[in-house]
Amino acid sequence: MTKLHRRTLLAASAGAALLPGAARAQEWPTSPVRMIVPFAAGGPTDIPARLIADKMSEKLPQRVVVENRTGAGVVVGTELVARAPKDGQTILYSTIAHAVLPPLFPRLTFNALEDFQQVALVAVVPMIMIVNKDLPVNSLPELIALMKQNPGKYDYGSSGNGGAVHLACELFLALAGVQANHIPYRGSSALMPDLLAGRLAFSVDVAASAIGYVRGNQVKGLAISSAKRSSVAPELPTFQDAGVPGYEAYTWHMMHVPAGTPAPIVTRINRLANEVMAMPDVKARLTELTAETVADSTPESARQFLLAENRKWSDIIRRANITVN
Repeated sequence: MTKLHRRTLLAASAGAALLPGAARAQEWPTSPVRMIVPFAAGGPTDIPARLIADKMSEKLPQRVVVENRTGAGVVVGTELVARAPKDGQTILYSTIAHAVLPPLFPRLTFNALEDFQQVALVAVVPMIMIVNKDLPVNSLPELIALMKQNPGKYDYGSSGNGGAVHLACELFLALAGVQANHIPYRGSSALMPDLLAGRLAFSVDVAASAIGYVRGNQVKGLAISSAKRSSVAPELPTFQDAGVPGYEAYTWHMMHVPAGTPAPIVTRINRLANEVMAMPDVKARLTELTAETVADSTPESARQFLLAENRKWSDIIRRANITVN
């Protein structure tokens, strides 16, 4: 064999070694992409997911198709993606529920942190402290003072044990140093009649659920949970500005793929997600849904965000002895 022939074979071998990564990224997607949403169709997670999937489809030779896979909370849909091929053809569209799977479901057959590669954080949704309109307070400091004067007297409502609303309320209790009784409901819409009637004193509900009642003067809005004042409700101070240092809480939307998916494919999906989130019509629609878009996420920044959320809420879950049984 001549030296030239050997060099040709070596070059061909080197090129073949690149195929699992770069070449497969160029070929992706090879068929319609499944976006698994572990929530019901038509809900506050499903609607943004379908918008984003449609916009991704416009930029790809294959469609991105949303599949709603519910069951056992978010466990069924999440496990489906954990077991999917590592080829970028199956994407998980998740929320804060993903970060709290480990402390709430310690016996899962998959690892919610290690069995997934984060792709992009695409949106955050702030939450609003709302109180019954007849409660004798008009600010967060006044609410805290009232609760300290009457420890354990007041009830708050959530959308269910271990959900974003429950966790946000417990974070408030922990940081403000006050006590209240938790009343879980089946969703935010179910708690609202009791809050309006005065059977509940307060809730820290997602902005999408709360903002209409605040602007209709049916409840009082005292603070918003973002780190800075939000365009969602610019009239409301943040919890931190209103006297609860360190308070920050969201529900959020993130894309994941199975761990081990080739990095070039992850990078390609990430870039596509950021392009979609930067589109003016997407930002406008998500703003209507009280979501703040994120168009500069990286796989690493998304992972660090997820791990920070897991640490934060795991502490609250342990402190409040929250279970989902």
